[in-house]
Amino acid sequence: MQNPNQAMPVCEIMGVRIAVTDMETTVRRIEEHLDDWRGEYICVANVHTTVTAHDDPSYRAVQNGAVMALPDGGPLSQYSRRKGFAQAARVTGPDLMKEMLRESAQKHYRHYFYGSTQETLDILREKITRNYPGAVIAGMVSPPFRPLTEEEDAAAVAAINEARPDFVWVGLGAPKQERWMAAHQGRVHALMLGVGAAFDYEAGNIRRAPCWMQRCNLEWLYRLLQDPKRLFKRYFVTNTKFLWWTWRH
Repeated sequence: MQNPNQAMPVCEIMGVRIAVTDMETTVRRIEEHLDDWRGEYICVANVHTTVTAHDDPSYRAVQNGAVMALPDGGPLSQYSRRKGFAQAARVTGPDLMKEMLRESAQKHYRHYFYGSTQETLDILREKITRNYPGAVIAGMVSPPFRPLTEEEDAAAVAAINEARPDFVWVGLGAPKQERWMAAHQGRVHALMLGVGAAFDYEAGNIRRAPCWMQRCNLEWLYRLLQDPKRLFKRYFVTNTKFLWWTWRH
């Protein structure tokens, strides 16, 4: 199935148009279309966001309004391969952020980070400065956890645009970050990417699952073991719904 907004193959999963891609292709497309995609956004989709979008038409519209909805969750790319897209591979938010930071060594991209806590952002700044020479940190903001007033939001957008970033990395968690990007489509003059816990991963607050667990689509289990109280209900409900839907289809 072809998404006219993306001009690239997509596989529709529970009503969400998931990009058929891999990391190399994704990085190349972002670099080729960066100027055209300023003001647009990229979603990083997993089982949780896909099931949520299936159940909530407004959130599904947000996901499908992105220039790409990337298959962060291994089951999404696995489903795409079963549907005949042999090239479909997992593209995670933390890994994509790393790749674009690495690309900055040659391209000197300007990066803006919106989300998380000030403590995490301070650690993130130090890690990026040390590990990714050439990456320009255009700004870092930890917004209040409450909704912003119209005046506060306008000031936040003005601050982002004055910093002239190429990328705005949004770490507000799903579905909040995707709704924030959609609400600011065309207002923020940079490519927005919702990357969930990528700030915490890069800062070292959360450990990534071992590679073998990532390859076996078990990263969700590793996260669950780290934070069972918060994640058990989410994973139990959404994973069950996803398995039931894929079995039926």
